[in-house]
Formats: sequence, structure tokens, C-alpha cells
Amino acid sequence: MLQANKAKAMVLVIGLSVIALTLVGFANGAIGDAFGLSFLRGESFLEKPGVHLAPQQILGSHAGSALHGGGKFILTNTLLSSFISSILLIILFVVATSKMRLVPGRIQGLVEMLVEGLLNFIESVAGAPRARSLFPVIATIFLFVMANAWIGLTPIYQSIGFIDQGHMVATLVRPAATDLNMPLALALISFAFIEGLGIRHLGFGYVAKFVRLDNLRKGRIFMGVIDLLVGVLELISEFVRLVSFTFRLFGNMTAGEILLLVSGFLVSFVITIPFYGLELLVGLIQAVIFAGLTLVFATIAMTPHDEEH
Repeated sequence: MLQANKAKAMVLVIGLSVIALTLVGFANGAIGDAFGLSFLRGESFLEKPGVHLAPQQILGSHAGSALHGGGKFILTNTLLSSFISSILLIILFVVATSKMRLVPGRIQGLVEMLVEGLLNFIESVAGAPRARSLFPVIATIFLFVMANAWIGLTPIYQSIGFIDQGHMVATLVRPAATDLNMPLALALISFAFIEGLGIRHLGFGYVAKFVRLDNLRKGRIFMGVIDLLVGVLELISEFVRLVSFTFRLFGNMTAGEILLLVSGFLVSFVITIPFYGLELLVGLIQAVIFAGLTLVFATIAMTPHDEEH
């Protein structure tokens, strides 16, 4: 009975705290400021958000850098973020595999579950014989995209920056996927991986997918011209993937960042929590889509044309 009363009291305290923070959030956000409800500094609790689509340079000798020095080495906040997420992934796998046991601990169990899930996913698409050869690239893409999406949601991640005359002129780190260069780099890696697999497994037969001359050799001029046009369309579709891969990831991640920025400005504190949950889901979905599409196209590229049906 005593424990039940303690539980009820705890729920009541948490509920009242959430309500209080929600009211304070309304009062200190832009919405409350519009109705004259702000009581901190007589204005909105948060500064008016500024969206920077281009990455901000934080190190280098170029004018406008937040920090000077570094010579010819240029470092942006999005590049630093990609380094941090990569290092965290390396540390996770080193710790998980340093003292492997038959009965895994929490970290080892988490990593084993993650690896097994990714391997089963690849096997379901490409088949068991090809799964292990595809696994390193597909798993790396998935983990890198997800880590970069999730690391930017930590509360203090984008709160550290460089102040000039009382205003933050540049954040120290920013999610890498909000920089067009990172999705483009991943798209190029995916493109090279897919085309390389196709040439490796099919040789000249893969090139014949784009240059179809069989009907022309047999004197079927009309069908030969159609085949050539289809080959050109196939070639164009290969390069269009670069655009679709790049802007799908960039657009979704950037839109999510703007959503969190605007929601936190309008109503601070509690109301923004559901949006954080949404962005966790979006980060996972984008990682699955990018890695999954790379896997599907790689599987198609390795499949001989007479097996495509």
C-alpha cells in the first residue's frame, strides 16, 4: 500500500512538472511573446533562429573562420560532426569486441543484435552467398547515416559555438547530413560500389545493358534504334540515382533540423519532445532507405540480364 502511494505521488509530481514546464515553454517561446506573456528579459527566451544551409568553417586560415590557424587544412562544423560520429562508432565496436564472451554483456549483445539484424536484412534481398561480401559497405552506410542523424539530437550537441558581440556566429558541430557534401559523397560511394560490382560480376555483359547492338547486327533497324534509346535511358537512370540519393537524405535531415529549430523557438521545453521522437524515427528510416536502395541496386547490377525476370 505504501509503495502504491509513493508511485502515485511520483506520477503526480512528474505530471505537475510537465504541466509547469509546458506553461513556461509557452510563456517563453515566440507564441507567448506575441501575446505579451514573456517574463524573462521582457522578450522571447530564445533568439530568432537563423538557418545556415552552407556548412560553417570553424578552422582554417580563410577569412571568416571561427578559429584561425590550421594552415591549408579547412575544417567545417559538419565535417567535424562526421568525424565525431565515426569515432564513436569505432569506439563502440572496439569496446564490444575487445573482451568477447560466450554470454555477451550489454554492449556486446547490442552490437551482435545489430550486426545479425543487418546481415539477415542483406540475405533477404541478395541471398546468403552474396550477403557477406555486401555486408561491409551496406552496414557502414547504414550505421554512418543513422549515427550522424541521431548524434545531432543530443541536447547539448549544437549548443556549443562561437560568440561574437553576444550572438553565436557559428556552432562547433552540426549534423553532417545537413551539409549537401556529405549526402553527395555517400551517393558517389554508393554509385561506384554498384557499378563496380556490376562490372566485376558480369564484365562486358554489364556494359551491354547500356549499349544494345544485337538487333542492329541482325538488320532490325527499328528495334535496334529502340534498344539504343532504352540503353541511353538506362545510363541516364544510373546517374539520376546520384541526385535522388543526395537530395533525399539532405532534404529530410535538413527539414528535420529546421522543424526542431522552429518548434523550440515557438514553444520551448516540453512541446519539442515529440518532434525529437519523430526525428529519431526519421533518422532510422533514412538510414534504412539509403542502405536498402544501395543493396537493391547492387543486387540488380550483379544479376545477369537473362535472370532479371
